[in-house]
Amino acid sequence: MLSINEIARGTLGSIRFLQRDPGAPYYFDNTIEACLRSFRVMVLVAPIYVIYLLLHYSTVATKADETEILLVEALRYVVDWLLFPVIFYEIARRRNWLDKYPRYIGALNWINLPALVVALFGLALSLLAPPAIATIIELGLRALFFYWFLMATRLALGVSWLLAVLLMIINWVPSLFLSLIVTRFLEVAQLPG
Repeated sequence: MLSINEIARGTLGSIRFLQRDPGAPYYFDNTIEACLRSFRVMVLVAPIYVIYLLLHYSTVATKADETEILLVEALRYVVDWLLFPVIFYEIARRRNWLDKYPRYIGALNWINLPALVVALFGLALSLLAPPAIATIIELGLRALFFYWFLMATRLALGVSWLLAVLLMIINWVPSLFLSLIVTRFLEVAQLPG
């Protein structure tokens, strides 16, 4: 598993991207071994994600039973986590960025730890807040996560804002479609107000 020192270093490096620290990428080793090891964050974050899902499903109605929800959400979690690294590998190969691939993907994996903690607190706050405030919280969190991705992309790859936005879209759109498929499959609907 991951050591406390690795978790502290990965979390600190992730937060440094929000601070626009040019040294943030160097918190993450640029080796295939470190990149592969960063996927262990998926296991570390899973309990936080389960709590997030429990809160989320407490606010919606679904025709699916608990087993279906568990299986579908577990599959979504794994696919969503692996989707962008697979897509980006082909982009990196074509753009001659393979030398930056391990550090970049490792950084994005580590960002998931503090980002999910923030998302969990944001969801909890929005459940307690009036609907208008809940909408503001949701939009604010989305903006924060987009900015986080953009800064990690700009600093780790050294690309322009335009290219960073394009990569964010390439990351976000398949995740959105996956979310829509899961919502439709589980027949999730918002509970009346």
